[in-house]
Amino acid sequence: MSTAWLSLGSNLDAEANLAAAARALRARFGAVVFSPVYRTPAVGFEGPDFLNAAAVLDTDLDPFALNDWLHALEDSQGRQRGGARFSSRTLDIDIVFFDDLVLKGPGNLELPRPELHQAFVLKPLADIAPHHRVPTTGETLAALWDAHAQAAQPPALDTLSLA
Repeated sequence: MSTAWLSLGSNLDAEANLAAAARALRARFGAVVFSPVYRTPAVGFEGPDFLNAAAVLDTDLDPFALNDWLHALEDSQGRQRGGARFSSRTLDIDIVFFDDLVLKGPGNLELPRPELHQAFVLKPLADIAPHHRVPTTGETLAALWDAHAQAAQPPALDTLSLA
């Protein structure tokens, strides 16, 4: 078994899509730990705010198979691919960490995920795995968030709970 840390986001029917993703993740992987849900502005484009969360799960899949499974989940929630990279979406789930692997692969798979430095990824992950160390730097998520929070306003906590 391996451990995967995921980033989840949506800005189109966000509450329904994140709740559906949480149900699907639990149905496939069993016990999944979810962060609080945060409301953040769109990054890289003008659009509705996103709801963002993180999840940690144990998996029998390798990172490539997990990435494919997550893409199928996104597609089942109406994800449209092929448009602008930065755009509104029904569901976006990325693997941020997979054990301590560092790799690039098909399907936009990159570990650790380069968006880790963004508040919408970092804050939810730091909430549920503060002592997890980034394999490329050895820094903990808590230390990264502390450094980030001093320079930026934290995202707003939303009322939706996936727990």
